[in-house]
Amino acid sequence: MSTLTVLTLVPNAGDRLRRCLESARWADDLFCVVDTRANDGSKEVAEEFTPHVVVHEYENAAAQRNWALPQIATEWTLVLDADEWISDALRDRIKQIIQDPNSVDGYWIKRNSYFFGKLIKHCGWHRDYNLRLFRTKKGTYLEKRVHSRVVVEGSEGRIHEVMFHDTYRNFEEYFTTFQRFTTWGAEDLFEKGKRATWLDLVLRPLGRFFKMYILRAGFLDGYHGAVLCGLGAFSVFIKYAKLWDRQRR
Repeated sequence: MSTLTVLTLVPNAGDRLRRCLESARWADDLFCVVDTRANDGSKEVAEEFTPHVVVHEYENAAAQRNWALPQIATEWTLVLDADEWISDALRDRIKQIIQDPNSVDGYWIKRNSYFFGKLIKHCGWHRDYNLRLFRTKKGTYLEKRVHSRVVVEGSEGRIHEVMFHDTYRNFEEYFTTFQRFTTWGAEDLFEKGKRATWLDLVLRPLGRFFKMYILRAGFLDGYHGAVLCGLGAFSVFIKYAKLWDRQRR
């Protein structure tokens, strides 16, 4: 019988972590890797659900997961962020997949996300699939600081049953992550040899807003959609502004 570990990175996860782990407690193992900077009781919450809790210094999500994966003994791994949770339908689908000998090696899972408390149904977020379920020995994360993904040695499929994602609830949460991700994104671009031009600083942010708000119907999400699309464009501008500053120095 095939077995499954749910791998979760634990920052200061607040009240989100309990919902995450509650939705995954049916798995054979829960492996929680706690950021050394976590100080809000999230480690103690994780220990309520599993003895498999370790503290490890955080560099970035990809490095943290690549450190954890060789320690997982089950055939399958499901990666679940602390602000995500599994629907009942997805749970049942995953159980079916891991017991099927004809299953492929990795699966992209549909994710529905909340922004400032509202479920976003447009802006491109409605097309959000993430490769999260895979045979443990066949998955490795790309060495990127931000928005890395697992690369699977083998065939891939899709799961349309959803996981949910409780993203930013307020501007304080958003800009805390925003600063880190835009800096990392700029560093990744710089190391690849990319240099910022005025087209990157002017047209890329406008293009992001047009794509999210018009082409992907963000206007149908009301004020939440307008704010989300505006922040998306601003994050592109700041990432390339930081790249420009990096090359200037």
